[in-house]
Amino acid sequence: MKNILLKMGMSLLLILFFSCKEEPKNEQKEAVTKSPASENYNISILLDLSDRISLQKNPNPTMEYYERDLGYIKSVSEAFTQHLKSKRIRQIDDKMQVFFNPEPLDPEINSISKNLRISIDKNNASKNLLNSINASYASKTSKIYDSAIKDNNFIGSDIWNFFDSKVKDQCTEDGYRNILILLTDGYMFHENTVVTEGKRTTYITPELIRKNGLNTQDWEKKIKDQDFGFIKASDDFSNLEVLVLGINPNKNNPYEEKVIKAYWTKWFTEMKVKHFEIKNADLPSNMEKIIQDFILKKSNQ
Repeated sequence: MKNILLKMGMSLLLILFFSCKEEPKNEQKEAVTKSPASENYNISILLDLSDRISLQKNPNPTMEYYERDLGYIKSVSEAFTQHLKSKRIRQIDDKMQVFFNPEPLDPEINSISKNLRISIDKNNASKNLLNSINASYASKTSKIYDSAIKDNNFIGSDIWNFFDSKVKDQCTEDGYRNILILLTDGYMFHENTVVTEGKRTTYITPELIRKNGLNTQDWEKKIKDQDFGFIKASDDFSNLEVLVLGINPNKNNPYEEKVIKAYWTKWFTEMKVKHFEIKNADLPSNMEKIIQDFILKKSNQ
């Protein structure tokens, strides 16, 4: 009887031992299946609906600039849906939205943009919803550009003010990987935001570049020595990644592209933007991999 009790006791101890050993594994498995904050995307797209997309002022026989924008947006939405489909339903908590600054006067454009604000989580995620995003974004953004071009009353794009007053509140959230896609030709100007502080400005135009003598081979030395550049719009965008697409420099100055990119690079660096890239207005087919890599590569997080 004593031996039987001893054996039962040892069996009980073994069961308890292996149960305790298994518990950390279960905890570890649960930790792996939880979605880290960096996997929740908050993508914002800022459209520059200035006369850069005008068919009269800036025609391009290869592909119009508004068509390039639509191609870039298509690649962004495809990367977003690819990201969503790589996650389990219970992990999904992601957002994508479109912005203008200032808002267009056309109420139809503003109405369409509201429908482009997508927020997907485990409560509304479905196969049908995920499969509808790309077609919906393509259709609605095409209507926005068609309306802006047809109206032919380009109100410009106040990019500096957008960074100053809206990016932190509307494009960044804690617990998300915040990505801002900026579609612009690289020039920055709006009549309501024209500020100069020493050699720093809230704008850059071909005229300003010529006026400051940045159209010669010593442009880089002048920028450094005289501190040319944009006025900072924030001291800390460390929770933001920015991809600028569509740089289209004036061809009359061989240094224009380098000057534009130097301005933007200095600006993003001083504002502590976490990660950024600045790309020219290339064909969408050539930009697709660049856009996909920027959005989906884990090394950017």
